[in-house]
Order: sequence, then structure tokens, then C-alpha cells
Amino acid sequence: MKKILVVFGTRPEAIKMCPVVKSLKKNNEMETIVCVTGQHKEMLQSVLDVFAVKPNYNLSIMKKGQTLFDITQLILEKMQAVLQQETPDMVLVHGDTTTAFATALAAFYLNIPVGHVEAGLRTYNPHAPYPEEFNRQAIGSMADLHFATTQQAAQRLLAEGKKENSIFVTGNTVIDALRTTVQQSYTHPVLEWLGDSRLLLMTAHRRENIGAPMQAIFKAVKQLVKQHPDIKVLYPVHPNPAVGEVARDMLGNEEHIKLVEPLDVLDFHNLMARSHLILTDSGGVQEEAPSLGKPVLVLRDVTERPEGVEAGALKLVGTNQKAIVTECSNLLQNPAQYQKMSKANNPYGDGHAAEKITDILQERIAV
Repeated sequence: MKKILVVFGTRPEAIKMCPVVKSLKKNNEMETIVCVTGQHKEMLQSVLDVFAVKPNYNLSIMKKGQTLFDITQLILEKMQAVLQQETPDMVLVHGDTTTAFATALAAFYLNIPVGHVEAGLRTYNPHAPYPEEFNRQAIGSMADLHFATTQQAAQRLLAEGKKENSIFVTGNTVIDALRTTVQQSYTHPVLEWLGDSRLLLMTAHRRENIGAPMQAIFKAVKQLVKQHPDIKVLYPVHPNPAVGEVARDMLGNEEHIKLVEPLDVLDFHNLMARSHLILTDSGGVQEEAPSLGKPVLVLRDVTERPEGVEAGALKLVGTNQKAIVTECSNLLQNPAQYQKMSKANNPYGDGHAAEKITDILQERIAV
């Protein structure tokens, strides 16, 4: 029986990899081992709880004030022992985190094949997003199997010289996750606070946005709630102190803006499903929201998810205060424009990506 080692370490990775784990564990022809690095801690555990996934290994690398050096070094060191203990036939990593990069590198050093879930995303700017663009390109250079979310992602991989028979278009596993998390009967105190107002859900945390860009985002949101008294803004604040301190200073006293701790996946997905529109610099949210019919204004100058922009579900607005206010106001005041974005086709799959990945792995490596 062949063995698959699935490795992830952050909350976004867990949301997208837990459906893969659940699907793999239904397959009796492959053994599935789960290792979490703990790059995130509490945020990671809440996702594991929702999907009832119990890791075989937890490297528990997270420490206060950790740097990219710390994460990479600790994962390389600890992953070597796991790989040598388990000797898997393939290691599955996801996306563009430092966990995924360092794990792929460790597997490469030991000549263990790597499967890359959510392969082929690119901006071709190593500093936007940073360090994610480097991570995913580096993983792509080491991966043996590439599970692309869209045909465009697959074409990028082909253009980079990846072998055609190593690339598979599966859709995005985050759509699979939404089938588990979004519930009709969901309730939350935020919905009581919301009342009859329209909910604008915001996430903002990327390294390249910290500083002046994030201050401009916050100024725009303050302007929006003053110009549109029928909206309320929910902002789950990232634990990075460089984000939280500025957010509390600039937005903490606004009546129509609620700052909350990071939400678990169940709460976030269900509040997203009940939002009117979304402001985000997150990658995953750009994939999740279109499947829920929610227009997304992307607080970045470039995105590795151009399919959503081309489909009309996403719009790049950057971090310019005036641009954010203008585009958001347009969606709030123009029902036709809002409907056009909310009804755009979701380019990220049908919610069966994990099953497709499982079938491919069975065909390619199971005996």
C-alpha cells in the first residue's frame, strides 16, 4: 500500500487541505498520514476541529515573533525526521506558504516526490505577494505533480516548461470546504449587531500592505461608513501586532465598524455568505466569495487569480483611498453593477477538487 504524507501549517492551508485529507482517508488503497507544522497555532486548530481532522504529527514550530528564517529552519530540521520515519511515496503540500516551501525542499533533499495542490498561481513579481510568489515558484520547480485550480494556471505551468502529463486541472479545494462549512441555520452575535444594515466584510493583513497602504485602507473604510450609514463593517483583525495596533488606533472607536479576533472557519464562511460585499487582500477569499455570489474588491495592485477578475467576480482596487471609496460606493449605489458582479461565473471549480486529486493520486502512485 502506497503512503501519502499531507503537510500544512497555516489556517488557509488547513481550510483547503482538510477536504483532501477527508477524501484520501476514504480511499482504501492508500495510507494517508497528516503532519501539521503549527506555523499557525490556535487559528490552525479551529479548522482541524471543524473538519474533524486529527494530525499524526504536530511539529509545533510557532513561537512569538517568529521570522521567515525561524519557520524555514525549524521545518527543515523537524520535517527531516518525519520523512525518514514515514518514508512516504509522495508528499502533498499546498499553495505558497513557507510551510509548503520548506516541506517541499525537505522532500526534495530526500528524493521523495512532491505533489503541489493549488499549483500555477503567479504574479511574476517576487515582492507581490511576498514571500508567497517566490515560495510557489520554488515549489513548482521541485514538484512532480501539479494540481492546478484552473486552465489558466495549467497554461502558466506549461509555459514554464512543466511536463504536460504532470499537470492536472482540478478546481480549488476551498470550494469543497464551503460545502461543509456554510449552514442555513447559522446564527452569530454579529448578525444581531448588524440588524437591517448591509454587511461589508473586510480582511487586510498582507506584509506588503503593512504601513502606509494599510492606513489608506482604514481611512477609506472610515469614509465609507460616514457616506453610507446603512452599512456596517466587520473586520477580523490579524494577530500580527503591526496590523492590530494600527487597526485599533484608527478604527476602534467607529460605531459602524466592529473589530473582532480572527474568526474560525465556520464563522468566517457563514458571515461571508451573509455579507453584501467584501474588501480583501487575501488570496483564499478571492476564490471563496465568487462561489457565494459576493462581489470582491481586491486591496492589491496585482493578483495571482486573474480568472476571477476576468470573470467579473473580482475587481482590483489597490490601496488608494479614493479608488477604494469610489469602487465600493459604486457597488453600494448601483444595483445593476452589483448584480453583474454577484452573478459572475465562479471559475474555481465545482466543489469536487479533493475527489479529483484523490483519483489522480490513486492512478499515478497507488499499487
